[in-house]
Amino acid sequence: MSGLYSSLNAAVNALSAQSRAVETAGKNLANVNNPNYARQRVLIGSLGTVQTPQGPESMGITVLAVQQMRDALLDQQVTREISVTSGYTAEQSGYQRAEAGLGESVDGTQNSTGASSTSDNGVGAAVDDFFNAFQSLAANPTDAGQRQTLLQDTSILTDRIQLAGQRLDQVSSDLNTQITTDVGTANRLLQTIAGLNTQIARLEINNPGTAVDLRDQRQADLEQLAATMPVEMRTAASGQVQLYSKDTAGNDVLLVDGGNVQGSVNFTGTQITAGSPATALGLSSGSIQGSLTARDGAVKDIRDSLDQLSAQLVTSVNAAYNPTGTTGNFFDPAGTTAATISLAGGVNTNTLKASDGGAAGDNTVALAIAQLATQKFSTASGDAINGTMSGFFSASVSNLGQAVAGATARVTDQTNIQTLVTNQRDGVSGVSLDEETADLLKYQRAFQASSRVFTTIDSLLDTVVNHLGV
Repeated sequence: MSGLYSSLNAAVNALSAQSRAVETAGKNLANVNNPNYARQRVLIGSLGTVQTPQGPESMGITVLAVQQMRDALLDQQVTREISVTSGYTAEQSGYQRAEAGLGESVDGTQNSTGASSTSDNGVGAAVDDFFNAFQSLAANPTDAGQRQTLLQDTSILTDRIQLAGQRLDQVSSDLNTQITTDVGTANRLLQTIAGLNTQIARLEINNPGTAVDLRDQRQADLEQLAATMPVEMRTAASGQVQLYSKDTAGNDVLLVDGGNVQGSVNFTGTQITAGSPATALGLSSGSIQGSLTARDGAVKDIRDSLDQLSAQLVTSVNAAYNPTGTTGNFFDPAGTTAATISLAGGVNTNTLKASDGGAAGDNTVALAIAQLATQKFSTASGDAINGTMSGFFSASVSNLGQAVAGATARVTDQTNIQTLVTNQRDGVSGVSLDEETADLLKYQRAFQASSRVFTTIDSLLDTVVNHLGV
């Protein structure tokens, strides 16, 4: 009797274990399209052995644990690559916005004359048209049509420069807004991760590693956080899970200690601070770093170049147009930036000068201004730019184009690397339909076999209890 009862109990344990295995395989199949899910495995083991009058007897099997198939090293690699990819993508986006703000279509290369390929509707084309209009005026100083054309080209030039400056300023402002948004996202995720740490620690107090769903959620949040700024997760000697970043000297800055966030992430306008006390972070990746790199790199360079071009244009044209300093300027001398460049008040088709007090048909002023198109300037001589005006702006736009092309290439290469590492992790943690279907059939057959054993023992007990001795 004791043997039949113990065998019945063993069959019950087997049914329970195989049922749990079927449930786990079903859960894996249900999450086959969930990128944040790590597949699970049921570890089945023996309950042990007891001594009976008939000798040692097995107590049957049970589910020892549900194991999450994760590789900590691969998780760290994926987290790092996500951060790098996000940084390059944010940088690329900033450069593309600046390119659009210029109204130039740039390929980042140079043609045989050393100039980059740009649009016919941008600032560079307007500068060329402006000097060509003065050349036409020099050829026919008294023609009213040429004067009208010159003033129209001047209006187009100042409008394009002002609009490009405004758009580039807006790009810089938008990048600041994006950084602020990403900082808010980082703070929210830090709080969420700290809360998950608390829940996991509470649920795993007696069974480490069993809160598998919460661990999946924490890893997903960690990867989202890494997309904004580089972080590293470690486990302290006390068992607390901690998050770190790096300061500008490469030292650790503690962001999360178990269930506690150590100060918030903040944007000062020039740098990112975090930790307690607040420490300047040396970000090497993430969308925050990418936006900062774009804002303070090629976007700032092209904004500065536009201001330098405006200053040189106003100064040089006014010097040629008003050589004595007493007969009036062509551009407003107070407007020497992209935002402020404008035609001087009182300049119209009637007052426009082709010469500085010369006889009718004198073209000395118009010719002098037209010749500025080929004049080479030098900052060493006190000028605002180096080279010709068209060449300087073309080189500046080309630099932006090269920045766009470089960022695009980095995004492409890094995306391939991230995909490779992610695929490696999926080989360990990802759900395979074929494998899970095979396991499901295996556990199903095992459950059916255990059920048959249970039915047989039940029949034997019925015979012993109800039919023996009748």
